[in-house]
Amino acid sequence: MKIPIIYNLRSLRQRPVSTLTTALGMALVVAVFIAMTALASGFRAALVSTGSPENVLVLRKGAQQEMNSGIGRQNASIIGGFPFVASGADGLPMLSPETFVVVPLDRRDQGGMANVVVRGVNQRAFEVRKGITITAGRVFNAGAREVVVGSAFAARFPNSNVGDVLRFAETDWTVVGQFSAGGSAFESEVWGENEQFMPVFRGQIFQSVTFRMKDPAAFDGIKQTLESDPRLTLDAFRERDFYANQSTMLATILNFIAVFIAGIMAIGAVFGAVNTMYAAVASRGPEIGVLLTLGFPPRSVLASFLIESVLIAAIGGAIGCLIALPINGLVTSTTNWASFSEVAFAFRITPPLLVNGMIFAVVMGAVGGFFPALHAARQEVADALRAG
Repeated sequence: MKIPIIYNLRSLRQRPVSTLTTALGMALVVAVFIAMTALASGFRAALVSTGSPENVLVLRKGAQQEMNSGIGRQNASIIGGFPFVASGADGLPMLSPETFVVVPLDRRDQGGMANVVVRGVNQRAFEVRKGITITAGRVFNAGAREVVVGSAFAARFPNSNVGDVLRFAETDWTVVGQFSAGGSAFESEVWGENEQFMPVFRGQIFQSVTFRMKDPAAFDGIKQTLESDPRLTLDAFRERDFYANQSTMLATILNFIAVFIAGIMAIGAVFGAVNTMYAAVASRGPEIGVLLTLGFPPRSVLASFLIESVLIAAIGGAIGCLIALPINGLVTSTTNWASFSEVAFAFRITPPLLVNGMIFAVVMGAVGGFFPALHAARQEVADALRAG
């Protein structure tokens, strides 16, 4: 025989202050947990969306990052001649040989200095990479010292408007456009023509080559062909997987910090639940005695008080989710340890993340309510009736 849940709801209404205090403590823990995991989720989403499953990114063999790679012009031409490289409307290969340099620039409003990726591309890059949209101005002209900047870069660094002049590598570059890239890490970069960047940065090789596949399902064969060609000495990656792997280390650290901080706070919240439930058990001794006298078994008493604790936690979890929701979409930045450059991204609160927050709250409630509920279930009828 089970105790009706209406009994627990009535009890919560009779103790509004202690119920709300305990729920708010759990709400704070859940809000912090969601905020930290949303940070990791946003960073991971920004990098994952940077790559396309239709593209292959090629680096020098053994180089795990673009900044450590080097590919000669001849090798870039050889790659473009393979039949598995898609062609554009003009019949030319959908291929973008790119330079990759990190330069220090001052943020807006004396916000300090940050490392920024300056990527040298050809104009084909805007076709090879889907989702790149010029939102202001135009694409740079070939042979000109012009650049376009990502929208996240423009929001955080000065001299980013169309017509402004950016200075890096002891050279002035005219900003002729701004672009968006679906919230990806490209939005934190500065793009210009690779042939203009090479002499300025005293290099005559590309750091990477990205191309569109004719048949994305044939990637394994393409990878084998490129990596086994003795002329090339290259490693090939599916572009999306390459950028997703860059997010793994920092996202793991952020998730660990989220669990660690929330875990410490959860200990305090659990103790709050323990105190609340012990107080409830102590004040409702006669009620417990009556329940046992009416034939409700001890396990039903235990389940009833455990459910009550979980209900308090669920209220706290729901409040915590509501507290955390306003940060969804809030833009922040951090250092991408793979390239040691700044990446701007948005906090990303997803339905699964909210569900995890609710599960976290319910677990806290179950842990905090178990021992008080066990104490209530073990009371003798006579002792319970004399209590209170």
